[in-house]
Amino acid sequence: MRRKFVFGMVIFFLLALSVWGEERNISLTIYNQDLALVKDTRDISFVSGRNEIKFSQVAEKIDPTSVHFQVLSAPEKIYLLEQNYQYDLVSSDKILEKYLDKNIQILTKDGKFYEGVLLSYAPDNLTLREKENSIRIVNRAQVIDLSFPKLPEGLITRPTLVWLLDSKTQGKQKTEVSYLTNGINWHAEYVAVVDKDDRNLELSGWVSIDNRSGATYPDAKLKLIAGEVHRVEERVVRPLYKGEAEMALGMARATFEEKPFFEYHLYTLQFPSTVKDNEIKQISLFPNSSVKVAKIYVYDGAREPKKVKVNLEFLNSKAEGLGMPLPKGKIRVYKVDVDKSMEFVGEDRINHTPKDEKVRVYVGDAFDIVGERTRTNFQKISDNVMEETYQLKLRNHKEEKIEVTVVEHLYPYTNWEILESNFKYEKKDASTIEFKIPLEKNQEQIVNYKVRYSS
Repeated sequence: MRRKFVFGMVIFFLLALSVWGEERNISLTIYNQDLALVKDTRDISFVSGRNEIKFSQVAEKIDPTSVHFQVLSAPEKIYLLEQNYQYDLVSSDKILEKYLDKNIQILTKDGKFYEGVLLSYAPDNLTLREKENSIRIVNRAQVIDLSFPKLPEGLITRPTLVWLLDSKTQGKQKTEVSYLTNGINWHAEYVAVVDKDDRNLELSGWVSIDNRSGATYPDAKLKLIAGEVHRVEERVVRPLYKGEAEMALGMARATFEEKPFFEYHLYTLQFPSTVKDNEIKQISLFPNSSVKVAKIYVYDGAREPKKVKVNLEFLNSKAEGLGMPLPKGKIRVYKVDVDKSMEFVGEDRINHTPKDEKVRVYVGDAFDIVGERTRTNFQKISDNVMEETYQLKLRNHKEEKIEVTVVEHLYPYTNWEILESNFKYEKKDASTIEFKIPLEKNQEQIVNYKVRYSS
């Protein structure tokens, strides 16, 4: 008898392999808009005639209207008749709903056993009709066990795609299922380390993939799309929260191959990677690169009357040591102290940046540089002409010479003219001018200018 049992288990194991051991290849293209395209290629055995194929290993947040099924090896011999998406998942309330007017058994915490026909169910109680038509209401908080004869028809344990096909052949065929799913996102993160003189920057890039789509993608061929893909319906992007990932500051090697793709940029991982459900995965985007960097102080007194912003600016070019299209993301900046430890000095977000364009990172406000802005005079010349005079004071308490860029915003939709200025200025656009003000250590500079507006 034991030998028969073992033989039966072997047969069962071989049948399980024929169903679940099929070759499976997954391609995963992730967009930075809480969206991914999944391509799942599998070898499936067909019989002549009608075939019902079920895929249960799909994302819970799948868009069922985007599903596309095709037979790659014999498309002219197998025809798709029907496609369904089943998502009536098992839950206690679903089972109770299916068992209305049917017999169930209940065991409570005090050891009492009840059996009868389920008449109704609610969050706090169950109503049974026992023998001889007596009615019993059982508090659900007291229930420790509910027994049902079998799982009701129509309920499944996970979302499932079902196809009905007509096959003119039999045997294994290569098939591909593709669909869009929400719940998976990616963004870039950068780690920058400035040297002691703030003239060089060591930059490394990382990709963070946040998978909450309800599926795991084993050994997936991974691609990332950087760019804003238009979608008809706006999706609410869920906030990211703490996961399992940990950012590394050490050396990394190139793992993605980048190329233009339509009006976007495509980054292809050079090896398969498993993207688990409910996991944040981080992969190196490019190896450490050293670029020249400039520290720029900016005083925008109309918006920040006292603060002088500190920015680091570098050119994303091959000549400067980089030259790779940079996806938008957060950049964290560190500086090495005299004891060789790295200290955090600020962070910012950068937008998608093509090669040969400048990147400016706002890291914080200067401690030893102070600005003041005062409107010293206002005069209305006529109904459509007025004049303003401003004074801007800058004080450098640092032990080194610096230069501060002073930004002034003029009234838009008017004609303006600078009548007086004790420093040269540059017109940046229709409503912005900038001054470059040099400051020796422990020096104060005063900028005075008068502007006339007319309409």
